[in-house]
Amino acid sequence: MLETFLIRYALNLLFTFIVVRFIYYPKYRNNDFVFTFFLFNTILFVLCYLLAEADLKFGFAFGLFALFSMFRYRTVTVPIGEMGYFFLVVTLGIINSLASLVNIEMLLVANSVLVAMTFLLGRTLQLTHENFQTLNYENLGLIKPAERAELLKDLTDRTGYPIHKVQVVKVDYQRGIAQLRVYYFSKENESGPLDLDA
Repeated sequence: MLETFLIRYALNLLFTFIVVRFIYYPKYRNNDFVFTFFLFNTILFVLCYLLAEADLKFGFAFGLFALFSMFRYRTVTVPIGEMGYFFLVVTLGIINSLASLVNIEMLLVANSVLVAMTFLLGRTLQLTHENFQTLNYENLGLIKPAERAELLKDLTDRTGYPIHKVQVVKVDYQRGIAQLRVYYFSKENESGPLDLDA
């Protein structure tokens, strides 16, 4: 039994290491999530492996997966990219602890497919998406419709983001500040708070 456990865990750790070290970390460089991914993967692997003898098997595994699907780390906001990797390492832990070792080639293929798909999507799909943020802007002379092109240029120069659309939310003439909603495209991991003093 110990030999089976070690074989399964070695296989699980190998594929998890490939995902975290060679696919996730070069793109995001977040050490906190690296620790979390390995820890959750190992916890789930051990939990599922030990409870598999209680004849709970895949129903139990899917119940765990559903539980973690609702779990959103309420102490921090987890970006959607990291959540994808989180679910992947959870899945690796579950399938490597519960899948049958009779056909080990199939288990290797399943792990390889998950890792390969993650690698290909992470490297080939550099999609941009539209973000928006609300800013306080002090140059009220540029919020007129006739000055829209100049406003976009000024916002782009000051924030460093290619702002392509802007909406005036409200204007406070007493304080000399306009609240603007600005729209810009960015890569998945390039988004951040805009700074007008950039």
